[in-house]
Amino acid sequence: MSTSSAGSARSLRGLASLAVCFTFLLAAPGSGYSQDNPDAEPDSSVSEPIILQPLAVTATRDPKQLFVTAAPVSVLDTVALRSISPNTASDILKRLPGIDVNGVGTNQTRPTIRGQRGQRILLLEDGLRLNNARRQQDFGELPAIVDVNDVSQVEVVRGPASVLYGTDAIGGVVNLRTSDVPSLSGGDTYGGRATFLYRDEGEQLRPTVDLYGRIGRVGFRGGASYRNAKNYFAPSGSFGDITLDGNTEVNDTGVEDQNYSLLLDYSFSESQNVFVKGEYYNARNAGFGYVSNADLGTPDDVSIVIQYPDQTVGKVTAGYRAHGLGWGFADRVDVSGFYMNNQRDLVQNIGIPDLFGPGSGVTLDINSANYTEIASLGARAEAAKLLAGKHLLTYGLDFYHDDSNNTDHSVSQITGSPFPSEPEVNDTPNVPNAIYDRFGVFAQGDFRLGRKVSLITGARWQNVRSRTQPTENLDNPSVIGITNDKQTVVASANVLWEVLPSLNLVGTVGRGFRAPNIIELYFDGPTPEGSGYLIPNTGLESETSLNVDLGVKYARRNVSFEAFVFRNDIRDGIRIAAVPDSVISGLDVYQNQNFGKLLYRGFEIGGRWAPVVGLELGAGFNFLDAEDVLDENSPIADSYRTRLNGELTYRRPGGAWWASYEFRFQGESTICQDTNDACKSQVAQPAVGYVLPSFNVHNVRGGLRIARIGRTSHYITASVENFTNELYAEFSNATFFRPQPRRTLLVGWTSTF
Repeated sequence: MSTSSAGSARSLRGLASLAVCFTFLLAAPGSGYSQDNPDAEPDSSVSEPIILQPLAVTATRDPKQLFVTAAPVSVLDTVALRSISPNTASDILKRLPGIDVNGVGTNQTRPTIRGQRGQRILLLEDGLRLNNARRQQDFGELPAIVDVNDVSQVEVVRGPASVLYGTDAIGGVVNLRTSDVPSLSGGDTYGGRATFLYRDEGEQLRPTVDLYGRIGRVGFRGGASYRNAKNYFAPSGSFGDITLDGNTEVNDTGVEDQNYSLLLDYSFSESQNVFVKGEYYNARNAGFGYVSNADLGTPDDVSIVIQYPDQTVGKVTAGYRAHGLGWGFADRVDVSGFYMNNQRDLVQNIGIPDLFGPGSGVTLDINSANYTEIASLGARAEAAKLLAGKHLLTYGLDFYHDDSNNTDHSVSQITGSPFPSEPEVNDTPNVPNAIYDRFGVFAQGDFRLGRKVSLITGARWQNVRSRTQPTENLDNPSVIGITNDKQTVVASANVLWEVLPSLNLVGTVGRGFRAPNIIELYFDGPTPEGSGYLIPNTGLESETSLNVDLGVKYARRNVSFEAFVFRNDIRDGIRIAAVPDSVISGLDVYQNQNFGKLLYRGFEIGGRWAPVVGLELGAGFNFLDAEDVLDENSPIADSYRTRLNGELTYRRPGGAWWASYEFRFQGESTICQDTNDACKSQVAQPAVGYVLPSFNVHNVRGGLRIARIGRTSHYITASVENFTNELYAEFSNATFFRPQPRRTLLVGWTSTF
């Protein structure tokens, strides 16, 4: 038996034994103590174990318990967020079914859902999109621009949600719901929360403060956080073909960043209010993350360093919300709009040794700097009307406008005998300035078909239009004054059948789409990873998908369980492909192109069980298979094929203390499904090898209330992450090897009042 086969067998045996132990436990571990007040303590009067069903709004725009939501949706509440103390909201998502994380470092992680990442995942804040049209396809917007301390709930829709949200929601949606002001019915009040966190890995310091209150009809909430972290170290060990002899620095994984927010609300009544919210985010000295070639034992390989010296995001949002109106056309109205300015510096340094072959002694250095500013305007207006006392119609429109401006500066130089050269300076932008507009109209009906069956069906018409603008230092008629205009119609249908009061069957079918963005259409220059030279393709078509989910949801007082199988067919998928026999600046030439059919399929199982008051057990298992139907040798997945995760948590009634243990097992995966010669001819072997090994990660956490004086309570929390000091990397970080941190101690102090 080969080493790979033996490893696969061990992985399967370990996976099977763990699956037997946790079949009926949690996929989305959280807490049964989710409450309106995020600082409220668990109710000590509870005498029987209960698993509360959290409310979610993202999938249907109508608040519903997960058990009666006809879609695969996951929710993480405030208790889960504060128990983990993640760097960003994306860091906690790895415990949810079907979700992984792309990127490393303190603030550069982004979610991956069912093998989709980057621009195929739509990131929302309170239902308004954060994605911008200037990001590279594999990199969606950073969840870090929304302060995780201000997030009260994370909702994830697994699968397309284009009917409600338009382009980019082809793989899924992550909605960061932020904390609101106290309600008018609570009267005049005030409160707050202050936290200080320290992580020993990276010597990270993070103080945060959150204040809220209401004076008459005026409510307010304000928050601030600051974080300073150095680079972290990965542990010694082996991962595939890579061996680290000692603790190894992962460069460009630290950051110095800060978040500020202020929300003001004026309530006309308990059911009508207007609000305005300002947010500011700044990050300095972040990076893509890398281990030096010297530490990897490959000093002659190409070196790639990608850094973000500065990113600043300012955002102002305003809106009007009302419910219980009883108007002829609407019972609920929600109108909101925002202006966001996103500025980012990018530095990319690529070193190519032995340019003319092994031993040539000739090196090509390309040092580039990019500045991008995107001014975004967005608005969403929707209304809902209850028909015949049981059918809910939701309809509306949304519009988003991006105005992208950028400059580029690069210096290339060949060094080494016999071809030394003077530095070659190039100020030609890789991307022209451009505008990018999205306008959509949608309608969705939630119909009760008898006592046991509900049907949610809807449709959207969408127009996406981009146009390049005159750009300083760029005079290329092939990319200036070019318009790309796409119109799309999508629809979906979700059915929920109540077989028993505690058992629901769910089926969904829907079309999704994603229009090509500015980078995919117009980029002309070296790729950020330095692996090739990318040329424009102004004729790209939109990606479209047909997704089907079949699932079951079971819920009793102290047991919750769900299972889904899914299939997502993506047509005209946009992927980077080689242009044969083409070389520019010593790099092979690539281009974004539409491919015929990409297929993603798998299943997700998970549940929770509370055997006694305060104790919860949970686990989840998911499997993913992906292929390019027209080229079976082309790898496309961005997630491990299998994962098993579980958690055991005890919370003392009354909130005096809590403790938890959690684990995550990732099964062995391959870059090429069969590691055959045809696949290997298309994919250069990464340093880790074609086979990504399985790994286990264990975390232990706990918290203790040490004092309660009047309305003030003080807590300490502690976590040990990667308890066994495992060397591992997430799937999308494994080929360009960026391992996760070694064993890390996190301690925190929190005061609430």
